Amino acid sequence: MRTTERILDLDLAISQPPRTAHLGHALVWIRTRWTSLRNRLAANNLADLDDRLLNDVGLSRSDVAQVLKEAGLADDPSQQLTRLAKRRSEQALRGRKAE
Repeated sequence: MRTTERILDLDLAISQPPRTAHLGHALVWIRTRWTSLRNRLAANNLADLDDRLLNDVGLSRSDVAQVLKEAGLADDPSQQLTRLAKRRSEQALRGRKAE
């Protein structure tokens, strides 16, 4: 037998993730979208508060309006609002006027 006749026929299966992995990714995606929508609705409710209450949490009406305008429908505006409020509270603790 010649070397050229000794060809091994290996059927190497291409590994594919199990269907449960696809289902898990889909569930994570749905949960993320649901959380983003819920947080967006909560941020919309912030716009209904009066200026005094918004100031108590470290936000202004223009902050809320701007973040809601810039964020897409599927985006979560709560993280950006949290960062703004935290920055304002840190500035207030240092005695600086909020920007």
